[in-house]
Parts: sequence; structure tokens; C-alpha cells
Amino acid sequence: MKVDDPGLLYGATVFTTLRVYHSCLDYPLTNWVAHCDRLKSSLQAFAWQLPDWQGLRCGAESLLKYYPILRITIFPDGRGLILGRHLPDNLQQLQQFGAIATVSSPSFNRSLALEKTGNYLAPWLARKEALELGANETILTDRDRNWLETSTGNLWGYKAGIWFTPPLSAGILPGIVRSQLLDYLRDLNFKICENPWDWDLVTSLKAIAYSNSVVELIPFHTIISDRPNGTLNFDPNFASLEILRSFFTRKAL
Repeated sequence: MKVDDPGLLYGATVFTTLRVYHSCLDYPLTNWVAHCDRLKSSLQAFAWQLPDWQGLRCGAESLLKYYPILRITIFPDGRGLILGRHLPDNLQQLQQFGAIATVSSPSFNRSLALEKTGNYLAPWLARKEALELGANETILTDRDRNWLETSTGNLWGYKAGIWFTPPLSAGILPGIVRSQLLDYLRDLNFKICENPWDWDLVTSLKAIAYSNSVVELIPFHTIISDRPNGTLNFDPNFASLEILRSFFTRKAL
């Protein structure tokens, strides 16, 4: 890589992170095609060169023998970089018992929110701050302090038979798992509200969780904000969360 490479200087890359189930890119939960489509959509939006898709797949297949998580990065000139990593050691514990989150300052806003670009400094800093406070994750907010998404995933809330998730128009990433879960809930005839998450809505929810392609679904048991009496507590095993969890278990059959 040259020292003046825009990917190095400006974070001019797009990426996607996928979890490979059963060491198979074509396994339904892996959703290889959707991840490639997201990369392609962003590359076309920026008028960047498309990569050698077959070469990317070959590279991914060589790594999936050793790693269940792959991060695929594409540079403006079509070059690709694939890195592998293992699942978080505490993933099952977080899925079962829930996580702690902070609510970040609006200053930690993610640039080009509808695209997954390599410039992830703001969410990284926000999550780093949360980790230093003993939390597992943080929730990003807009200038009106509406909740948007976590630093790594999309938000879900539930009350009175209705599922809630912030709208894409608020400036959030259209996560692949988010799209899958929306389709799943619609197939089950659930009502879904995609509206801004202000404080009144947040405090009325009975359960809150977040999703992404690596962790699947993690509920929160505690969310700490800077509002008066702003610490919220939830049951991470609230019965309705099993509806979202069932998407992953049924797909795995």
C-alpha cells in the first residue's frame, strides 16, 4: 500500500463483516450474496471500481477453514482485503444474560450512515468510551438525542405486540440482519413501527436488543444514559425476544 493511498489517508474503503455458518458461504444464514450486494451497492454509489468477485470468493473460502468471521474490505481501485477472526469469547453469555450499554453523545455521529465505509472512527471511539466505563456496547444518537443504532448493530424494541426499530431515514446502516428480521416479522404478521426513538418511546419499551451478522441478537439488561434517573433495566429473557431468536434457530435447521 502506498503512503498516499486514500484508504490509508481518509478511510476510503467499504467493508462488510459476515459470519460463516457450517464453513459454507452458501449456507442461508451466512448470506454471502447479500453481503456482496451491499459491497456492490456502495461501490456503485461512490463510482468506485468493482472487485474481482470470484477472486474474493476464493479468498474467503481459503480463510473460512480457520475463521468463522470474515471482514471483507474493498478499496476504490477494486483491491480487496479479507481478514478472519474468531467469535467473541463471551458471545453466548451476552446472548443469554444480556449486555450493558451506554448512550453516546451526538458528537459521535457516523459519516455516510447509509454506507458501511472504512471511516468508523466515531463509533469506535464511542464504543471504546463505553468499554472503559464497564459497558459492552453503546447507542449512537442524533442531535435531538433520538437513539439511532449501536456502534456495531441495529436496534430492536418490543411492547404490546409491536416491534420497533429506528427508520433508515434517521441515518442508520441498513443492516443485513435487520432486513432479514423485518421480513421474518412481516411473515409472522407482526406489526412493525419504524419511527424515531425518542425518550418517551424508549422508556415505554419492555425489551431492547441489537442485531448484526456476527452476534445475531443480543438483548440489553441495562442501558445507562445521562438523563435524570436515566438508567433503564430490562429482562434479557423477556418472552417476546424468543421470536427474534427463533429466526436464527429455524434458519440453522
